Amino acid sequence: MLVRVSYGTAIAMGLIRAKLLARPTTAYLMTYWPGKCANDCAFCAQARSSKADLAKLSRVTWPAFELEKVVQALPNGRFGRICLQTIDYPGMLDDVLALLRALKPLSLPVSVSITPVDNATLEEFKGLGVDYVGVGLDVASERLFGEIKPDFEWDEMWGFAERIVEVLGPGKALIHVIVGLGETDRELVEVFERAYSIGADVSLFAFTPLKGTRLENLEPPSVERYRKVQLARWLIERDLGDRILFEGESIAGFDLEDIEVPPAVFATHGCPACNRPYYNERPGGELYNFPFPPEERYVKKIISALQGER
Repeated sequence: MLVRVSYGTAIAMGLIRAKLLARPTTAYLMTYWPGKCANDCAFCAQARSSKADLAKLSRVTWPAFELEKVVQALPNGRFGRICLQTIDYPGMLDDVLALLRALKPLSLPVSVSITPVDNATLEEFKGLGVDYVGVGLDVASERLFGEIKPDFEWDEMWGFAERIVEVLGPGKALIHVIVGLGETDRELVEVFERAYSIGADVSLFAFTPLKGTRLENLEPPSVERYRKVQLARWLIERDLGDRILFEGESIAGFDLEDIEVPPAVFATHGCPACNRPYYNERPGGELYNFPFPPEERYVKKIISALQGER
């Protein structure tokens, strides 16, 4: 049985010899299938209409290795968690369960990002060490959702998140949101508010245009806008959404009086031990999600810039 391993994870495990710019603290794996995903999400390299490299997800390359070799090498990476990504194909769920059974002896907590499954499957996941499940809402706009993710329903994804919370507990559903797919800031804020109101959490990504996908010509979001969205998510998580200041549909600024913004706000936000290095950005450029919390002096610069201060 084959399993895909993110390039950085494979380096940390010793499966590939190369330099690491930021060591992953989670082992990122993906189900293996020699063809395309059954779904057609407009931004995804794995989509059935995509002409992109099938070895990629976002801008990361995922080489395939024998499962036995991966299980043997995983301890070398000193990871705090395993994150299993999935694509849809015949027999995918059987493969996921087989992978979870093979990984269970490692005694690492496991996150699974998967399309909606029933409660019985969620219970089975729970028994195999899964404590977080990723929900690929991705599009923070109901008006754009059907166009970008034609094989899914908006309400179906929200219902899945609610069922994960029922089975695994509050905070255990990670709703994935991609910033830069045409949504407004207000729509993003409304999605954050809905997510936290049902007991879910939000994991933020920046849109990455990939050649060969339907959205290859769409520009990624500006880093400034992404920083505003990161801060807005954190404020809403702490029930401080009234501190977000709007001008029309866009975030104009924040009322941060008496609020100390921690550096972790601008780092990768996801499951525990997830730092997802260079998933959205090219090495050498400015980071959307810092793999580790930035220095406080840098955070002060970010906050000053978002507030329009000199």
